[in-house]
Amino acid sequence: MKVKDYFLTQEEFEIKEINPGILKTVPVPDSLEKYYKSENYISHHQEEKSFKNWVYKSIQKINLKYKKSILDRYIISGKKILDYGCGVGDFLKYIQKDYQVLGMEPNAEAFKISGKKIGKENMIASLQHLENESLDGITLWHVLEHIPNQEEFIPLLISKLKSKGKLIIAVPNFKSYDARFYKNFWAAYDVPRHVFHFSKTGINNIFNTSSTQVIKIKPLIFDSFYISIVSEKYRKNPFFWLKGSFIGLISNFKALKNYEYSSLIYIIEKK
Repeated sequence: MKVKDYFLTQEEFEIKEINPGILKTVPVPDSLEKYYKSENYISHHQEEKSFKNWVYKSIQKINLKYKKSILDRYIISGKKILDYGCGVGDFLKYIQKDYQVLGMEPNAEAFKISGKKIGKENMIASLQHLENESLDGITLWHVLEHIPNQEEFIPLLISKLKSKGKLIIAVPNFKSYDARFYKNFWAAYDVPRHVFHFSKTGINNIFNTSSTQVIKIKPLIFDSFYISIVSEKYRKNPFFWLKGSFIGLISNFKALKNYEYSSLIYIIEKK
């Protein structure tokens, strides 16, 4: 399937299945950095006063509470948590009163903003700065799909977890109704920034191993609405809010039966 970078460059890429339940964007550009050079790409950075931003911030608060409830369920309060790809630090700031927090963020501007929110001393520049088996939990909220060198990255990430530590990963699900509906216009393909694309089968194949196990899968309900609205914009629909919201609702409704939500959270335990 050929997909354009509708967000920024309009370049065309191809998405190919490389393993059961795992797709890859090809070719992967030699330098991915330039594909992130947009004011709109620093996640959750907008502070302007507008109805759109008010809606966004309201949903963000619900999502932050929901994500923390997952930590509270699977990781004991007071434990050390790393948010890898922490953006501007909103999640870490939200949980900081109950957890020992660390943040890692490759974007220099977002790194500075996050450091102001949670303290510079709580930001790290690399996983190499952490001792092995030193963390109780690691979260990656829509980050894993951006990592090109996964064969090296995933074992390194797991090595930093203590035994029974939890790896919590949220990724888009290309088996969802909205993905199948929008096909090459599906905003969550986000080529080439999203190097990999996953289904439940793909994540289970990666993490159900001798050292780790997927113990729970949970949905991100609001993602279907956001992704569908952006997908309608890519289709140049002047009524993108209305049509996108409708498709997002249908996607969530269908997922009640097959659990193929637009985005899924995987709770993975290190054995």
